[in-house]
Amino acid sequence: MSVVWTAEEARTATGGETPGDWSATGVSIDTRTLQPGDLFVALKDVRDGHDFVASALDKGAAAALVSRVPDGVAEDAPLLMVDDVLGALEKLGQAARARTNAKVIGVTGSAGKTSTKEMLLHVLQGQGRTHAAEASYNNHWGVPLTLARMPADTEFAIIEIGMNHPGEIAPLTRLARPHVAIVTTVAVAHLEAFAGVEEIAKEKASIFQGLEPEGHAIFNADVETAPILNAVAKELGAHRIGFGEHGDAALRAETLTLTADASVIEGRFNGAPFLLKVGAPGRHFAMNALAAMGAVATAGADWDVAACDLATWHAPAGRGQRETLILDPVEDQGIELIDDAFNANPASVAAAFEVLVKVPVEDGIGRIARGRRIAVLGDMLELGPDEMQMHADLIQHPAMADIDRVDCVGPRMRALYDVLPSDKRGRWVESAEELAAEVHHLIDAGDVVLVKGSKGSKVSLVVTALRKLAKTGGRQKEEGTV
Repeated sequence: MSVVWTAEEARTATGGETPGDWSATGVSIDTRTLQPGDLFVALKDVRDGHDFVASALDKGAAAALVSRVPDGVAEDAPLLMVDDVLGALEKLGQAARARTNAKVIGVTGSAGKTSTKEMLLHVLQGQGRTHAAEASYNNHWGVPLTLARMPADTEFAIIEIGMNHPGEIAPLTRLARPHVAIVTTVAVAHLEAFAGVEEIAKEKASIFQGLEPEGHAIFNADVETAPILNAVAKELGAHRIGFGEHGDAALRAETLTLTADASVIEGRFNGAPFLLKVGAPGRHFAMNALAAMGAVATAGADWDVAACDLATWHAPAGRGQRETLILDPVEDQGIELIDDAFNANPASVAAAFEVLVKVPVEDGIGRIARGRRIAVLGDMLELGPDEMQMHADLIQHPAMADIDRVDCVGPRMRALYDVLPSDKRGRWVESAEELAAEVHHLIDAGDVVLVKGSKGSKVSLVVTALRKLAKTGGRQKEEGTV
C-alpha cells in the first residue's frame, strides 16, 4: 500500500510534534476496523479515543494523533501530539486537499447522497484513481477524515456532505473545495432544526459556497425549491445544471421507463439526446443517475464509458438493495427483500413505494399461495411538529392501492397504522425488536417485502431477522438491484 502520511508531512500539516520517523498507509478512527499501518485519530465522541490508543498501537497502528499521552502508552511511542484532535484532523484534510490535482465532486441532498456517491464511485473508478467517502461519513469529522485518507495521486474524489442543523454544510464544502457540487433533492427532513423546506433548500445550496472558480452546480430542477438552489448558484458565479423532468432542466429526462429490474431514461443534455439504463428500478435512482452523469461530464470523465457502467450499478445495503432470500432450498422458493432501512422521510418512502409495486410477486407457492407486497415501515425521524400528520399522509400515496399489507414500527408510525384500511393493516409494534422476533409469521414464499425507516427506528433488525430465515442466505440480484 502507498504511504498517505509521513511523520514529517503530518507534523507540518497539523503543527503538532511527534518523535522519530514513521509513515502511515491509512487513517482510522476505530480500532475495530483499524488496519496495520494506519494513523489512529483519537477523536472524542461517546467514548474518548485516547482510551483506545494503546489497543491501536498493539494492532499495528503506525502512530496516533492525540492531545495527551494516554494511560498505558509510553511517552516515546509514535504519538503526534496536538492541542485539538478534531482540529488537527481538519488540518490533515485541508493539506490532503491542497496537495492533490483530483477533480473533486461534493454531494449533498435530503435523500440520495450515498446512492449518488456510490454511483459516481462505480462509474469513475474505471476511468482513474478514485477516492470516495466510506459509508455515510459526511459530517464534521467524516468529511475531514475522508479528505485525510485521500492519496495524493487521486484523480477523482467524491465527498459526501450532510447536515442536521443550519450552518453545517458551508464549512465542510469550503474544506472540500469541490469542482462540482450536487444537490440531489430537497425534501421535508430535519424539520426539528429548520422552520421550513425553504430553509433546508438554502442550507443545501450552501454546498455551492465551496466551489472552485468556474465550478459547476448541479441541482434537482423538479423540486419546488429549485429556484432557491438556482439563485444561490447564480449569485456565486457557478455554472448551473438543473436535472430532472422539468422542461427547463439542462439535463432532462423526457421519458422514464421503470421495470422490475431497471430504469431507462431517454432525454437530452444541453439539447443533445442520450439514453441511460440504471441497473435498479426507481424514479429516485433515475434522478440520482442524472446528477451523477452531470458530474461525470463536468469532471472531465468519459460519458459513454460511464453510461455503460451505470447499467451494472447496485444500490448499497440499507438503501434499497434488493436480494432473494431462499426459504425452501429444495423447491427454490423464497421472498424478494428490499432493504431500505437506513434512512426515511416522506419523499424517500414515496420513492420506495414506487419500487415495491414494480417488483413482481410469485403466486402458487408457499402456504398462502398468493404472493403479496408487504411494507414494513419504521418511524421517520426529525420531521418536526407535524410529524404525526406526515406519517398518516403516507396512506394517500397511489402505490398504497397495490400494497397488500403494511406493518408499522414505532410511536410515530402508529399514526399511519390508525388510518390503514383493515385489509391492509398488519401489525403495529412499539419497537423493531418486537417485530423482528415475529418475522417468521409475517412472510410467505412469493412475497416481496420492503423494509423502510429512519436509522434510529432500528428496522434494520427486521432485515437481519429476515436474512436469518433464509436457509442458504440471501443472494443479491445480479441485475437490477434496488
